[in-house]
Amino acid sequence: MTSNTTQPDYTKLKWMTFILIAVAGLFYVKWSPYYHRAFVAASNHAIGSSILMGTAASPPSPSFDAALSYAMAYGKAIWQAMVLGLLLGSGVQALLPPQWIIKVFGRSGFGSVVAGGLLSVPAMMCTCCAAPVVAGLRARSASPGAAIAFWLGNTILNPATLIFMGFVLGWNWTGLRLVLGLIMVFGLGYFANRSMTNQEATAAQTQLNQIVATDGANENAFKRWMKILGKMSIRLIPEYIILVLILGAARALLFPHIGPEITNHLGWILFFAVAGTLFVIPTAGEVPIIQAMLALGIGVGPAGALLMTLPPISVPSIAMLYRSFKPRLLINVTGTVIAFGILSGLLAVGLGF
Repeated sequence: MTSNTTQPDYTKLKWMTFILIAVAGLFYVKWSPYYHRAFVAASNHAIGSSILMGTAASPPSPSFDAALSYAMAYGKAIWQAMVLGLLLGSGVQALLPPQWIIKVFGRSGFGSVVAGGLLSVPAMMCTCCAAPVVAGLRARSASPGAAIAFWLGNTILNPATLIFMGFVLGWNWTGLRLVLGLIMVFGLGYFANRSMTNQEATAAQTQLNQIVATDGANENAFKRWMKILGKMSIRLIPEYIILVLILGAARALLFPHIGPEITNHLGWILFFAVAGTLFVIPTAGEVPIIQAMLALGIGVGPAGALLMTLPPISVPSIAMLYRSFKPRLLINVTGTVIAFGILSGLLAVGLGF
């Protein structure tokens, strides 16, 4: 006599649970606060002070206090979104059918890139809070292009940030960000898929087959969800905190004294493009940072570089995803973001911003 150890099919319940957490979480953490913040931006032409240096002309000198103060301010701004990102990133792996993820995000063509980019628009997370979801998608065999488009699109195509930017910096800055952002998100996603080698494609197909064959075998989905959530939290959060502390202490090295001496020279544009790519900020944090720097007399070229490099990636988010992508791809993404920052700075100068 054989015993049936197959778990009941809770597909509908799993879908409902995931959708409820996603919608309720995003409404509480993103949609509702940003809706009200848009009115503040429209009336005050500001959304707060620069998290980088406040009203000062330069960040504090490297020290433990500088590290701790930035980590506390940054953590206060993003902790709810990080919790939501971890819940969704683990939920993607435990609650959603792998066949659905493969169908929508697993193809190597441009369609999966479009799906990833479009899904990022309502998410509106910062680069680090989106990283657990990206890791979850990759663990379920989403294509690298779809995952890259989702990762970058969260910040670069964030509709709330684009609205804040228009009211605070001017709609010309919003237009520049949107045009270059669309090219960055979907272009990088397309080339990420196109750059897959035959060996990588074969390995991805093998992983895919294993996922489909073993999905839900003899294990409660909700217990598995909590197990994955715990593993992700233990693996991602400590390194994340350490890197944020280091960057908080190093602010003065990445961003020197801000003033009219920071001109539109190509060297400064390159410098700020690299600094913006490395540094980490909360969602829409680039808007008050650029506003404060422009008020202190910085050239529009370096400001334009920060427009495209501060939000999409950072050292912590790259570290959180180094297991999810090939090192070559992460290097290419980093270099391309810097290149877009340089292009954005040159266009800001050339268009007379």
